[in-house]
Parts: sequence; structure tokens; C-alpha cells
Amino acid sequence: MPLRNISDTALWVAVYRADETERADAIFIDNYARGLAGKRGESIVQAMQSGRKNSWSFVARTYLFDKIIQDTVKNGVQQVINLASGLDTRPYRLELPSEIKWIDVDLPEIINYMDAEMAGIVPVCEVERIALNLSLRSERRELFENLAVRKLKTLVVAEGLIGYLSEKDASTLSYDLSHTLSFDFFLLDLMSPGILPLINAEMGSLLIDADSPLIFAPEEGEDFFRLFGWNPVASHSKFKTAALLNRLPESLLQYANMPEPIGPKGDFPWSGVCMFNKIL
Repeated sequence: MPLRNISDTALWVAVYRADETERADAIFIDNYARGLAGKRGESIVQAMQSGRKNSWSFVARTYLFDKIIQDTVKNGVQQVINLASGLDTRPYRLELPSEIKWIDVDLPEIINYMDAEMAGIVPVCEVERIALNLSLRSERRELFENLAVRKLKTLVVAEGLIGYLSEKDASTLSYDLSHTLSFDFFLLDLMSPGILPLINAEMGSLLIDADSPLIFAPEEGEDFFRLFGWNPVASHSKFKTAALLNRLPESLLQYANMPEPIGPKGDFPWSGVCMFNKIL
């Protein structure tokens, strides 16, 4: 099977980061992505019906997460907790203060792989990797409380995670995070109900075969998270961002100036990166 499990999705995303890095006009540089993706990452991309056709979406997502993380750190965040961190190399490639605490949390398979592949490479800040199945609520709450004891202003990052969760799991995770001391900001990517079937039409069968379907696209949009302690403060369309970055394929350029709905997107095909702060 091209995808064995959800951990394999990190391999294909790394291929897109590597492709962008090797462009003459690269928007970001990730010199570790090609090696981390390996031959298996390339084979996954080639097996996908969409292949590299929609790589612009992942390039825009990476750019947005990079920028928002750096801006938030400049504004006083002291700790970044990276949930379902995958093959993320941000603490090695971004300009971050050396005193920042960066914590990657993912399944043991991914953590062990990153430990082995990144051994001997010096990060720009302090990096800690924690092996944990985030679906185990009692274990993750214990981890959150242990990290909160540090009393550091914290940004929680969930790139490429929320869409795989059920509504119940997205709810409880959001609640647990907002009810943890010093977890002040939450950064994630989100889909509208209108785009979910389009994404699944192109790569849903691969994800279903790996028992990792994309399923979460709340009708309420960003407002869904208000119920669980998070106030939406900014949302950035990946499509509009890709257009500004000159990464949209020619076939989509005619839609670049199409206005997008404000508030919940409903049937409108939208995906973006959303920033939240804690409701006090």
C-alpha cells in the first residue's frame, strides 16, 4: 500500500517541502526535507492521483505556519508545543531565539525516526521530542500538565492534525488545551465542508486504505473552537496565500481574485490556517 498509516503522510508533505526548497525562487528553505522523505516519500507522491498538482496548498500552509510561529515568538511566546509534529524541521531551519523551548509530540515511530535522522544536527533552540499517542486522553493531559508547570507562555501548533479527528476528538483536544495553564495560543489548519469532498475525491482512497481518512470540517468554521475555550483572531486562506506567492497552477489563476466568504465558509471550497488565543 502506498500509505501504511497516518505517519506516512509526513513523508509526502516532506517531498513538497523539498521540491520548494530546490526552486530558484524558493519561498522557504528546508535542506533536511529530501533526506527525511526518502524514496518512500517520493513513491507515495507518485502513487497519488493528484501527485504534485496540489503541492501549492502545502507550500502555502508551510509558509503561513512559519510566519505565524515566528511572529508569535517575537511577541513573547517562550515555548512551542508541536502536536503530531511529523517530520517538521522548524527548530533547525527557522530564525528563533536560542532560549525558545520547542517540544515535538508524535507517535513513537515518528519520534524514533526523527531522533535517528536528525542526530548530530544542531537546532537553533532547545528541542525535546516526546513519543505519545495523542488519542490517549489521560496520557496527553498528563503531558500538558507537566509542560504547564514550566509556566512559559506557550503556542500550541497542530499542523495537518485537526482534519483527521472526529468532531468529538477535536472538541476534547481543544478543551484540554484551553484548560491548561499558560497554553495561550493555538495554531491549526482547517477545512470547510465544501472542500472536504473535493480533497477526498483526489486522495481519499489512499487515506482510507491507511485507516486515516480526512473527516473534520466543521460547519461553524473557526467558531467551532469558541465552545472549547478558543477565540479566533486570524484566518489565512491557503488559496489566496498561494496566489500571492505565485504558486497557483495556471488552471487556477482565473479564480485568484474570487472573493471568499467572511465567517463560516459552508459549501464554499476553502482551507486555511487559523490562529486562536485563549478565552479568559
